Amino acid sequence: MNARNQKFAWAAGALGLIAFTAGCERPPVDTVQRGYRGLGMVEVYNPAKTAALAATQQSPAATPAVAAAGVPAASVYQNVQVLKDLDISEFNRLMVSITQWVAPEVGCSYCHADGDLAADTVYTKVVSRRMLEMTRHINSDWKAHVAETGVTCYTCHQGKPVPSNIWFADAGPKSGGQMAKRQGQNAPAPAVGLTSLPFDPFSMFLEKSTAVPVISKTALPVKGANPADVKTAEATYGLMMHISKALGVNCTYCHNTRSFAEWEASTPQRQTAWHGIRLVRDLNVTYLDPLTPVFPKNRLGPQGDGPKVNCATCHNGVFKPLYGVSLAKEYPSLHNPAKAAAAAPAAAPVEAEAAPAASGT
Repeated sequence: MNARNQKFAWAAGALGLIAFTAGCERPPVDTVQRGYRGLGMVEVYNPAKTAALAATQQSPAATPAVAAAGVPAASVYQNVQVLKDLDISEFNRLMVSITQWVAPEVGCSYCHADGDLAADTVYTKVVSRRMLEMTRHINSDWKAHVAETGVTCYTCHQGKPVPSNIWFADAGPKSGGQMAKRQGQNAPAPAVGLTSLPFDPFSMFLEKSTAVPVISKTALPVKGANPADVKTAEATYGLMMHISKALGVNCTYCHNTRSFAEWEASTPQRQTAWHGIRLVRDLNVTYLDPLTPVFPKNRLGPQGDGPKVNCATCHNGVFKPLYGVSLAKEYPSLHNPAKAAAAAPAAAPVEAEAAPAASGT
């Protein structure tokens, strides 16, 4: 081998090594055992990544509470539609907080027209009004998932007008004249860990009421016995990969590797996640999809649909949003008043699958 060819071989080898190790993480790696030994019930963490993520997921301090003025906000401000039940002092406090949570650089004008706070001419005001209703709905009606921790605007926005993790319907890449259709697969996408699994599990599971079972109940196809075909099962795996990345955990955070499908052997977090999937579906169908006509074209996706949420929108890579720090408890105004709870929007339709019994988790 002459010198030129030798240099070429070394260069090719170096490039190959870089490509081979590109997906690897720099050691050391920490592990935490979550179940019986021998079952692979272990969570794997990279300390460097965990530390970097923890630095970004810090809950801000609550705006200090002020004494009630005894004057309803609706009697002071015009066109108050959602927060009419609030005292003017708490109303102003919440407005200040929302500004810091959502648009600290732009300020009040992100939602309000200059010189006319009552006007609905800025589309973000119409959206934010519905988002306030959504936040109250989550905190009051979805305790099966958020418990007493709850959420605020900051949970998703974290100081940004548009949350970092939203999604739109994905039509996938063009077939390029191929004879065979992709059928939603063989187009590696970040949403499914760059695998060839169906690249849009969100529309199927987080917008439509598609069941998520994977394991067949009979050896051969029997009508009504196997709720999921192979394609649906593969899409389920795509959704599970998203959940794993969104929460920064392994599959064993919810499942027992002895039998992934068995509820009795699963961790309590699996039941919480079961409700979480239905919560996200409810938010997309009841609140976000209907807002599509309100958004300008530059805020819509390639298919003309509006922004929607998934697990990463709230979790941002950690197992509990903001590591479980509860900011919502400092803002009772972000919970439905008793009379409003009775008129809460109907939940999105769900499949016939029954919720798992608490004793089985």
